Amino acid sequence: MFAILYIFIGIVALVFVILFIKFFGLWFRALLSGAPVGIAKLIGMWIRKVSPSVIVDSRIMLKKAGIPIDTDLLETHYLARGNVFRVSMALVAANKANIPLSFQRATAIDLAGRDVLDAVKTSVNPKVIDCPDPKKGRMTIDAVAKDGIQVKAKARVTVRANIERLVGGATEETIIARVGEGIVTTIGSSVSYKAVLENPDEISRNVLEKGLDAGTAFEILSIDIADVDVGDNIGAKLQADQAEADKRRFQAEAEKRRAAAQAREQEMVALVQENRAKVVLAEAEIPKAIADAFRKGNLGIMDYYRLKNIQADTDMRSSISGDSKPKKE
Repeated sequence: MFAILYIFIGIVALVFVILFIKFFGLWFRALLSGAPVGIAKLIGMWIRKVSPSVIVDSRIMLKKAGIPIDTDLLETHYLARGNVFRVSMALVAANKANIPLSFQRATAIDLAGRDVLDAVKTSVNPKVIDCPDPKKGRMTIDAVAKDGIQVKAKARVTVRANIERLVGGATEETIIARVGEGIVTTIGSSVSYKAVLENPDEISRNVLEKGLDAGTAFEILSIDIADVDVGDNIGAKLQADQAEADKRRFQAEAEKRRAAAQAREQEMVALVQENRAKVVLAEAEIPKAIADAFRKGNLGIMDYYRLKNIQADTDMRSSISGDSKPKKE
């Protein structure tokens, strides 16, 4: 039993010696840097699958910058899948630049998916955003003045990160969209494209007055119009398209009226044929009426011959004049 106990104690001691040797370098470096971290804490980090080197290096950096942060807070942020080293660098950079940034806000910004170190750098050194973004495939913002002439503009927006609004604030895409909307509105309200070309700074003033950085993670410092070009005559194209559409509409209406006229003509032809048929039927009743008049004594033979002479005379005159052909009984 004593032999087994001695072996167990030896194994435990050997494990502690190995762990001590493993973390002795980190412990000693932290001790010499004035940011001591106990061996037990280092072993606990290793057991909790936290990188001891990241925690120690971050603590040393913060301690040297005069920002004492407990290792438990650094571990918590590491276990939350945060970037402890970049957060520490951001805190140091903000401290040197006299930018108020707490550890809680820095970790919140980092966990929100924002690059907190880049935000601090942008606060110190403002960056320029191209509007529109060339990476999206568009090189200019196109708008049409009141005279129908298209104007193509390109702007550069100088922004500075607003640390207070980084959590929940809109991104660069919102800034680009708002500035583009402001440029389109300003150009569209211009009486002529010449006014835009003469005073491009008017666009910058109008856009800046709209307060486009509200609700975003940035503060707009300036909007500069980098380039203004004249595009197509959109008004003339629209008028030409409208004229072409009107022409097609009128042609369709004329074709409709022509088809209606043709249909009416066919109806009249059919009506004429119908009336002619009625005339033929009516003429066919004349011999019957004459025969009936003979039987009843209403018509004498001399009256009949006189009627035939008048009819023959009428047919002859019609034949001579060429108006119609002689009628045959």
